[in-house]
Amino acid sequence: MAHGGKREDMLEFGMPTLMELPELEDCARLCNELGLRFVELNMCLPQYQIDKIDPERLNRIADKYGIYYTIHLDETISPCDFNPRVAAACLDTITDTILLSKRIGIKLLNTHLSLGTHFTLPEGKVLLFEKYHDEYLQNLTRFRDMCDTTAGSDVRICIENTPAFTHRLGCETLEFLLENRAFAVTFDTGHDAVGNFEQRPVIDRRLDRLCHMHLHDALVRERRDHLPLGDGELDLKGYLDLAAEYSCRVVVEVKTVDGLRRSVEWLRGHGYIR
Repeated sequence: MAHGGKREDMLEFGMPTLMELPELEDCARLCNELGLRFVELNMCLPQYQIDKIDPERLNRIADKYGIYYTIHLDETISPCDFNPRVAAACLDTITDTILLSKRIGIKLLNTHLSLGTHFTLPEGKVLLFEKYHDEYLQNLTRFRDMCDTTAGSDVRICIENTPAFTHRLGCETLEFLLENRAFAVTFDTGHDAVGNFEQRPVIDRRLDRLCHMHLHDALVRERRDHLPLGDGELDLKGYLDLAAEYSCRVVVEVKTVDGLRRSVEWLRGHGYIR
């Protein structure tokens, strides 16, 4: 981090939607109370499905509490599915989410890479997307082109590191998507840690496209992540230096109100939040 300025002026911190707070306004209220800037709406939850989101209500709440939003797409979304009806439903959902985002000023969507299903053969697991690569690439191209046309330069779709980043197909898919302006990278610190830091080299190769971070602590040997900041063994300051260097938004991605409060206390105690 360049120490010539104030740490709190260099990073924008946000929070995930929490199961303890099913009402969006309660999340927004807590976000404002803790001095955070944004809430990441998680579309795995029923109340944040595309047909349940009222754009006008989101705007009213954002204005009331002085916050903004990012969106985490459903982790199971699979726009390259071989079933054309499933793939079409996923594409429609992502398209509608991008259009919603543009309507209310959301600049960033976060998503996971899906490597699909596999068959277990005597010689090991075979990914169907890899076995039937031509069909997969056709669907992936359709997805990428749709995102380019719909998102343009207004919305970034950030690919979050998961175990897919340690697989050849996952790395190839990431590079294929990053050829397009609509896509960027999210660095999830805990996912990398509990994966024995094997995902980090992929992140490091594409720091030019890093713009989002999911920050949480972890215990590596115990494979426990999403811990409050300071409760694990990760080099949190190192991650925050990286986030500041690349102007990342940072979601403090812990799962409870208490964990979030304690994480914000850690950030405040180390000068990252006023």
